[in-house]
Amino acid sequence: MIGNEQQTHAAGHAAHAGVGERLRQAREAAGLSQAEVSARLKVPLRVVQSLEAEDWSRLGAPVFVRGQLRSYARLLGIDAAPVEEAAGVSVVEPPVLTPRTYTSPLQRFAEHAARRAVYIVMTVAIAIPVWLATRPHVELATAGSAPLDAPVPQRPTPARDPAAPRRQATAAAQGDGPHPIVASLAALPPREVPALVLEFEGDSWTQVAAPDGRVLEEALLHAGDRRSYAVGEVGSVVLGNAEAVRVSVRGREADLAPYLRANVARFTVSSEGSLAPAAD
Repeated sequence: MIGNEQQTHAAGHAAHAGVGERLRQAREAAGLSQAEVSARLKVPLRVVQSLEAEDWSRLGAPVFVRGQLRSYARLLGIDAAPVEEAAGVSVVEPPVLTPRTYTSPLQRFAEHAARRAVYIVMTVAIAIPVWLATRPHVELATAGSAPLDAPVPQRPTPARDPAAPRRQATAAAQGDGPHPIVASLAALPPREVPALVLEFEGDSWTQVAAPDGRVLEEALLHAGDRRSYAVGEVGSVVLGNAEAVRVSVRGREADLAPYLRANVARFTVSSEGSLAPAAD
């Protein structure tokens, strides 16, 4: 009876223990050390220590805390839902994004009309030289056309002038006669490809910062969202649930494996657009 009462008391104590204590007891029951858990989860040792100490402030955003708790519980073979509920980490609510600047409808209409006017002017500038270059050939073809049943007039054979070849050579040397018309077509400027593009195939908590540390965007983005940034605009990026995000650099998809830890990718972006691992 005493042994049964002790087992019942121990089970009750584990049920009412904090989430960190539950993880510690489950780890010790599995015969694992904190260092071994850190190696298996591929996270720093301080993350394991913070989870067992319930020091959520060292782990960053709530979405990261929930992900780390879920990974730790899965490794120990325990149900993750009670662990997350006991941790009391709230679900991240997407912030309301407000535009930085307001553009009036009249201004948008004026900008749209200006772009159309530029397009029309460029089209006319290209079409006029082409039309001028092809006009002589069209006129010659029209003048030389005749009905198939029209009689061919007989032209008298002119008398041969012995000095005609000499005059033609002199005129050619002096530059007389018609000159060909050369049309110059100005090439349109190529469209600039964004240096960094983020395409989301699932929910991901995302933080994008400028090279000077300013936060450009920090939100929970969803499947179908897309973000693009120019050269030198981004300094660092953090992606939660990185497996659901496709990252492209200058039109080529980047491999996030070197920057991935526990399905969280952290990397920096150089002024040329190349990626590098971010320091912890």
